[in-house]
Amino acid sequence: MPKQRNTVLESLLSEFGYTHEQLAYEVNRIALDKFGTSANCTDRHVRRWIAGEVRWPWARYLRPLQEIFGRAPEAMGFVPRKNTQSTGTTRRPEPAEEHHAVQRRTFIAGALIAALGTDQAPQRGRLGMADVDRVQGTITRLDAHFNGLGGGALFEVATDYLVRLQRALDRCTFGERVERALLKAVADVAACAGWSAHDCGDYAKAAQLRNQALQAALLARDPVAVTRAWSDLAAQAGHSGRAAEAARINKAALSERHLRTQPLISALLHARLADCLAQIDDRSGMGRQLAAAERVYDRADPEGAPSWLAFLTPAELSGLGAIAHRSAGQYTRAESQTAQALSLLDGRFSRNRVYYTVLLAELQLAQGDIERTAATVAAVPASGVASSRIAARLDRVAQAARQQEGNL
Repeated sequence: MPKQRNTVLESLLSEFGYTHEQLAYEVNRIALDKFGTSANCTDRHVRRWIAGEVRWPWARYLRPLQEIFGRAPEAMGFVPRKNTQSTGTTRRPEPAEEHHAVQRRTFIAGALIAALGTDQAPQRGRLGMADVDRVQGTITRLDAHFNGLGGGALFEVATDYLVRLQRALDRCTFGERVERALLKAVADVAACAGWSAHDCGDYAKAAQLRNQALQAALLARDPVAVTRAWSDLAAQAGHSGRAAEAARINKAALSERHLRTQPLISALLHARLADCLAQIDDRSGMGRQLAAAERVYDRADPEGAPSWLAFLTPAELSGLGAIAHRSAGQYTRAESQTAQALSLLDGRFSRNRVYYTVLLAELQLAQGDIERTAATVAAVPASGVASSRIAARLDRVAQAARQQEGNL
């Protein structure tokens, strides 16, 4: 039988936020915990399962996989061998609440929480700036993980760390300088958790976390953190179909005097405002804002950017322009800019490469180019990217392309 890629298992890794190495770690941990012996699973095993080289893993792997994902083997994309009885085809489907509990339990027990250091938040005693520096190092790793792979299981890790920092504020002692720095850290983590929730399609939770970020930023009296929170709330309004409200928030944020020394943040706000204006049919305003974004970006020093802004590269600026042109119905221009964004993206931003590849397919479909749409969909590098929102968009454009192809 020819090899057939196990796209179901590949999607599960993305949904749960696992790399190949992290899934192998979890398989071994659960095998040791449940059955008293390690399964000796490696990332090579995981790659072979996804590639379709192994259609039905041995029981020592299957049983932990069922614990991790809460699914029978067939529901993970595995194909039974002849004379092989499924180890769980009659397993009762888990209610949504139980499924989310499994997802949280299995991921937090895995390698990522330790790798990011979110279990090292201060818990008691008097805190100084050295403690704040350690917290900031953890936030940098959280931001890098989101920029690289997206939300997924990072949502659980970031919200857990947010609770830990809030406890530190309640239980530890510190001076005013440290207090303000900790409040800014809370704002930063809430913002990261908000985008992770957004990536998972949980927009209500994203809104709640973004409001928490704004409150903490205001208490910290940190103008950059406040502007970031307003920018995220504007993005929330735009994604919810309230483009005029989003435009008002972005304009208000851009009026702040401190942005004269923050060209990167200004460029982001101008680019996002351009999309808002495109959505309300102000194309000339859109053009002015995109031009302004380019001008201020040329004055920026990306090397000194805060970790959450690391994604704002020339590639991203081109991509934001593509999004605005798409909102304006200028699909040819949007496609050109999306292709440019993809050509400029570096290897740190796997999530954004998937995002813009999906956007490219959507633009090709909007122009009726079914053949190129199908080719672009097939080229989406989805492995390892944890964004159910992007995955849903990919499914929609792929299904629409198939339907239109069938109607030809």
